[in-house]
Amino acid sequence: MPKMKSNSGALKRFKVKKNGSIKCGSAFRSHILTKKSPKRKRNLRNPQTIADVDSTRVKRMLNQA
Repeated sequence: MPKMKSNSGALKRFKVKKNGSIKCGSAFRSHILTKKSPKRKRNLRNPQTIADVDSTRVKRMLNQA
């Protein structure tokens, strides 16, 4: 049986941490940054974790589960 292909777009966007949670980058930080407050932009810098509801879907795209 051939190997399962993982979603190449998901490979670029998500990383699985050692504890099994999935980290991803923040949205809303690429343009139109002038109207956003410095506090909001600072909080968008940090990596976010995927919600538990979506983690099974993302893991399936990454061939983890």
